[in-house]
Amino acid sequence: MAATEEGWCLCKLLRFFYSLFFPGLIVSGTLCVCLVIFLWGIRLLLQRKKKSATTSKNGKNQMVIAFFHPYCNAGGGGERVLWCALRALQKKYPEAVYVVYTGDVNVSGDQILEGAFRRFNVRLIHPVKFVFLRKRYLVEDSLYPHFTLLGQSLGSMFLGWEALMQCVPDVYIDSMGYAFTLPLFKYVGGCRVGSYVHYPTISTDMFSVVKNQNAGFNNAGFITRNPFLSKVKLIYYYWFGFMYGLAGSCSDVVMVNSSWTLAHILSLWKAGNCTSIVYPPCDVQTFLDLPLHEKKKTPGHLLVSIGQFRPEKNHPLQIRAFAKLLNKKGAESLPSLKLVLIGGCRNKDDELRVNQLRKLSEDLGVQDHVEFKINIPFEELKKYLSEATIGLHTMWNEHFGIGIVECMAAGTIILAHKSGGPKLDIVVPYEGDVTGFLAESEEGYADMMAQILSMSAEKRLQIRKSARASVLRFSDQEFEVTFLLSVEKLFK
Repeated sequence: MAATEEGWCLCKLLRFFYSLFFPGLIVSGTLCVCLVIFLWGIRLLLQRKKKSATTSKNGKNQMVIAFFHPYCNAGGGGERVLWCALRALQKKYPEAVYVVYTGDVNVSGDQILEGAFRRFNVRLIHPVKFVFLRKRYLVEDSLYPHFTLLGQSLGSMFLGWEALMQCVPDVYIDSMGYAFTLPLFKYVGGCRVGSYVHYPTISTDMFSVVKNQNAGFNNAGFITRNPFLSKVKLIYYYWFGFMYGLAGSCSDVVMVNSSWTLAHILSLWKAGNCTSIVYPPCDVQTFLDLPLHEKKKTPGHLLVSIGQFRPEKNHPLQIRAFAKLLNKKGAESLPSLKLVLIGGCRNKDDELRVNQLRKLSEDLGVQDHVEFKINIPFEELKKYLSEATIGLHTMWNEHFGIGIVECMAAGTIILAHKSGGPKLDIVVPYEGDVTGFLAESEEGYADMMAQILSMSAEKRLQIRKSARASVLRFSDQEFEVTFLLSVEKLFK
């Protein structure tokens, strides 16, 4: 009797849900149609706004080319790509209006441009309009302690909306990796859209880290120790990767900065017909002008590191490996050693990381041998590279590594992480000769540094010459040619 009643209740429940199916379908369809009409109406309004805003004095409409780069006043390699890309476009399309969407509201446009020249030796030939965004905090990782990728991506859509409401361009280029803004500008703003990808927001390597339950800066220990949480996070990653791929596939032109990034973007975005490698611009000529000889300006050896103070750069590994080098018995026979970490700080989180690195140096007892140089001018950077013997890089799966190229061009022997762009594109043999070295662990870095320092001056000089010859393919001139060729589709 009880079984019969349970069966009847289940049947009644199924009938109830079935009765809701068609009304629910109608309501959902109606809401979707309303949303499409609403977005289409906004698109028409934005197009009218664009036409009235871009009419020049002679009555002709000027093309508006906009770059989305919320941290354009930072001092990293991504910012150098931005300014060199703007300079290249201004040479080819001098009549266009150029816009940069930025969240650097505490500085003026003139200060940003002056900073670009001071840090990167890049000066634009035509004016740029800066659209200052007030909601940049929405893409700060500190705002999302959990589900950071999803939070930042949704935040970028709101930030992109703010940008679109202030200026509607004809051509929109995301130069900082906010792929979820691409469909917004393409379908709502009616823009031709392109993207320059430095590093995929999510990669197949990240899937492997979670699947294998390996700890990392983006995979907390309490998750790696719990199989259930690891599976949940893996599902979240796969879902996010799918959505990221959908957003990225909206791009009419996709440029990536290395072979490593290309492989991941092709896997996720499925846009091989419009994707190409455009190596980042490196001011190699400026560094090639430095004299190439054994560094004898100061006693001992100088080791330098170039890179923004972000967690993925793994500066602690550099300090620990350096401490291990100093503690080695062989180091007693070496001249005095000094490690200088050079980089840019974008915000308070980066400044906190620098303080933590100072504390780590003190804990390891090497504070007298370690210095930090924050947001230094370009000329001072050249000075350090001209005097350094070794250039250190420790980021796992670095997408490219402009700092690595600069070290090699300056005649500094590079010791980079054995992964990503450095392994595939940069620290590779040139005409059969060694151009640098790779390592992975603290011990590996310490051993390799000791090996480099124990080499004869003639051997180090030969490596420097080979490294210099190999980096000519990463020059500003090469970047301009390949970049303009890649974005040509956006201007037809």
